[in-house]
Amino acid sequence: MKGPLVLLCLAVAVSYIEATSDCPVCVGVLTKFQEYAGKDVEDMEKSEAALIKFCKTLKGKEDSFCYYIGASETSATRIIGQVTKPLSYGKPVEKICKDLKKKDTQICELKYEEKIDISNIDLWTLPVKKLKKILTGWGEHCKGCLEKSDLIAKINQVKDSHLEL
Repeated sequence: MKGPLVLLCLAVAVSYIEATSDCPVCVGVLTKFQEYAGKDVEDMEKSEAALIKFCKTLKGKEDSFCYYIGASETSATRIIGQVTKPLSYGKPVEKICKDLKKKDTQICELKYEEKIDISNIDLWTLPVKKLKKILTGWGEHCKGCLEKSDLIAKINQVKDSHLEL
């Protein structure tokens, strides 16, 4: 009797992990949006306006997600209703993302960049491309940085203001 129940629980857990790992940016943005919008999620018109406003604050892969669903000003298509309508009646975020994948496969191709822990890594071991990505992620620019040593010096100069304590 316990065997089928254990298998059922395992299948549910595996399907949940697949859903979140399949569309991590979609799940992440919609989860953050639910927290941001609160009760406004239940009203479609307020929800659409709130999603557009919320998307203006996003950057990187999350902004690309907003572009794909039509919540960005420069979006070519608009499937924002297929996000806000299911959210309004409480459909789980993972299932919404799975449905969106059927409409536009690019939505689930978005993956988060791996985070680099600056405090525990030797910057000299990182390639220049990652060093530049660190600075860009912080919103910093290094004018005149031609060598790896210049980038590392700039990172060390500004890292205290960007690292969370």
